[in-house]
Amino acid sequence: MNLVTPDHSRYEPQGRSADHPVDLLVVGGGINGVGVARDAAGRGLSVILCEKGDLGEGTSSRSGKYIHGGLRYLEYYEFRLVREALNEREVVLEAAPHLAWPLQLVLPHSPEQRPRWLIRLGLFLYDNLGGRKRVPRSSALDLSRDPAGERLKDKYRKGFSYWDVWIDDARLVVLNAVDAARRGAEVFTRTPCVSARREGEVWRAELRGDQSGSPSTVYAKAIFNAAGPWVEKVIGEVAGVNSRMRVRLVKGSHIVLPKWWQGDHGYVLQAPDKRLIFVNPYFDDMALIGTTDIPFDGKAEDVAIDKAEVDYLLGILGSYFDHAFTAEDVLFDYSGVRPLFDDDANKSASAVTRDYQFELDGSLEPDAKLPPLLSAFGGKLTTYRKLSEHALHMLSPYFPDMAGPWTSNTPLPGGDLPDKQFETWFTGFRKRYAFLPEALLRHLGHCYGTDAVRLLDGVASLSDLGHHFGHCFFEREAVWLIENEWAESVEDILLRRTKHGLFLTRQEKSDFETWLEKRPTLDEPVSRIAE
Repeated sequence: MNLVTPDHSRYEPQGRSADHPVDLLVVGGGINGVGVARDAAGRGLSVILCEKGDLGEGTSSRSGKYIHGGLRYLEYYEFRLVREALNEREVVLEAAPHLAWPLQLVLPHSPEQRPRWLIRLGLFLYDNLGGRKRVPRSSALDLSRDPAGERLKDKYRKGFSYWDVWIDDARLVVLNAVDAARRGAEVFTRTPCVSARREGEVWRAELRGDQSGSPSTVYAKAIFNAAGPWVEKVIGEVAGVNSRMRVRLVKGSHIVLPKWWQGDHGYVLQAPDKRLIFVNPYFDDMALIGTTDIPFDGKAEDVAIDKAEVDYLLGILGSYFDHAFTAEDVLFDYSGVRPLFDDDANKSASAVTRDYQFELDGSLEPDAKLPPLLSAFGGKLTTYRKLSEHALHMLSPYFPDMAGPWTSNTPLPGGDLPDKQFETWFTGFRKRYAFLPEALLRHLGHCYGTDAVRLLDGVASLSDLGHHFGHCFFEREAVWLIENEWAESVEDILLRRTKHGLFLTRQEKSDFETWLEKRPTLDEPVSRIAE
């Protein structure tokens, strides 16, 4: 059942001695780190990735679940960033059609807000700046007649409709890591890089990990620093290098409420402070609302929503909808810290660029060769693949035999669906496993795509899935995640690899935690673990 254990024979003993260094050590297992690891491994480089926690545990699993161009970035003349992001929407739809799909967004309008002509102009640019193929065009809406206006207050009779792309952010991270491993990369979670020093023409990095087989010392020809909020720490404290660039931390929080409107569309609400607040359907009967934008100067790992943020989001909802919201309605919340490139200390948090920048410390000069440290500042979930391409382009002088770009037309694991259409594939998948509940099959299909067939290999009845933890969560899937996706803790499985934690009762979560403490061995069949 294990799929991610690659054949490393062509690399051994690279990375374990100065005589046989690994080509690239990636520090950080967020979306940018796994994106670079995947791209580099596919170009023939030997790669080791280390992550101090779980994959995507920090910023990358705490986004608004969007692959989007960034409509409001047009107000800050970020045309290059918006164009690149709009193009990437289409790439992600092609690469992971099981994980991403177009989502209609309704933008209500009232006279005191941005002028209608300005919004029309912005939506026209949004429709035409990028290579739009599968995402529909924007349009004007009469909300006094359209069903999307039913729960809005009477003042919002006019509006607009446009489209962006919904994505499961944490699974996007994991699938990039899975693909990197299938192409030869070694991935180590719970393994921080505690120091890195140059020794001649290679880096010597000290790792501290508790994974079986994780190296304590790695020698690498280059390091890519994808530590996100901790990027400056890696540069200064870990690598002992000076940096000219700074990262600016901004907290963004989301809340989940019971869904109160009919339809599959979401809403975009213009807040008095000019922010855009997104209100989106979340599964069948919930709504995801966010985000805030607050300067943050604490420890990124300690970030949490506060009462003022909850009140801010609920207040905006109350100004648009004919529904009374209170803090008691909040089912779930989460916060993340965005590590933005600090292009101007005088800008507000909302105005700071979401574009990315690199800093390269290294030299190819014959008399002063220095192995490179390439650090990424800023960026957004949408543009991670282009960031990865640009990073490897900057490292290409150090690897003259490295192959060229390849990720723009290659599906992620599970994304090789016929005609890139989920429902077309799902019809056959459902027929093949007609003895399983459709809700379960949809969950497996959206999480794993065509790999769901491998996960269900040998399953002939519901009982073959092992213990039922609740909702759509069975033992078979838990074992798959442990064996194939580096899952170790309850949060890894219930909040990041899946969203089962939103649906299990407190007792069911406790029962699963008890089961997980048994720590099933990876070579033990599911039937043995279930006994």
